[in-house]
Amino acid sequence: MSHSLQLHRFTLGLGLAFVLVVGLLASPVAAQQPSDAARARVLVLGTGGTIAGQASARAGNAYDSGKVSAADLVAAVPGMDKIAQLSADQISAIGSQDMNDKVWFDLVKRIRAAIDKKEADGIVITHGTDTMEETAFFLQNVLETELPIVMVGSMRPSTAIGADGPANLYEAVKVAAAPESRGRGVLVVLNDTIHGARWAQKTNTTSVETFRSPDAGPVGYVDTGSLRFLQPAVPAKTPKLKLPEAAPLPRVDIVYSHANMDAAPVEDAVKRGAKGIVLAGVGDGNSSKAAIDALAAAVKQGVVVVRSSRVGSGFVNRNVEVNDDELGFAVSLDLNPQKARVLLELLIANGITEPKAVQQAFVATQ
Repeated sequence: MSHSLQLHRFTLGLGLAFVLVVGLLASPVAAQQPSDAARARVLVLGTGGTIAGQASARAGNAYDSGKVSAADLVAAVPGMDKIAQLSADQISAIGSQDMNDKVWFDLVKRIRAAIDKKEADGIVITHGTDTMEETAFFLQNVLETELPIVMVGSMRPSTAIGADGPANLYEAVKVAAAPESRGRGVLVVLNDTIHGARWAQKTNTTSVETFRSPDAGPVGYVDTGSLRFLQPAVPAKTPKLKLPEAAPLPRVDIVYSHANMDAAPVEDAVKRGAKGIVLAGVGDGNSSKAAIDALAAAVKQGVVVVRSSRVGSGFVNRNVEVNDDELGFAVSLDLNPQKARVLLELLIANGITEPKAVQQAFVATQ
């Protein structure tokens, strides 16, 4: 047999062996690819924010929020279609500093429609980080569903070097598609970490690990390979609050306490028509005598007053330095001023304004 014929047969045999090996290796992988029926259906609702931002010439790190659509964000993340069947709707295209009652109502309407029509197994909401904790807490208090509702954003715009949005969105979809995410209320996913809506808080102006839960810790962790919840899902204990027919919610102002404070900020809030006032107090929700006296006068005019704290963590307790029973105040317990404001808006909208009833609602909320 000639040398060339032997070489040809050897090469042919090697090629067939390679094909067989590749076939053996590829077959299990192909078998593992989930079918459409096996993949969860995840609806992505876009509201704007940094995650949908594009670079601006104003400065080296400048950008404009909400320029990229939810559909384009979804299309830009490779491999995400392998963990879920994806669809996308645009609710708004704003920076979350402009988040408002109308967008909140539109989100609730779209989510409820998805639930009623059984069109999704989980929902992801892309959102700016500045007010994400408020939107998450609002939805937590009005949506009655076992469906996973996952908020996600980013600290860097989509055009930035090292943009964190794609990884965050991938992980949010992974959480929303997972059966073990059901019954956990509204979740916030950023930087491989899962937070509950009640506890999540933005704690840094620019860091990618800005979201923390100071008084409770995260509820879980997620990455491209795994999803780990730290505790079982807890069934909701209290009924959800109802929304009015249309926006806006009743006006509630936050008054920020500081050294040398007078009564003017409180009196101005009452004059502007505030139905409720949340005090972002010093320490344990305290303030100057002038401010406390003005808040007590506001209560006598029918304004609901809740004491919270500007500190960033810890509880505000009743009747420590301030006689809440005597003055008719409620306290926010673990809720920071911005979340206390959201809850108080909803309570007033539901006709819950008597101080003891307001306090009980703060105790009971999840």
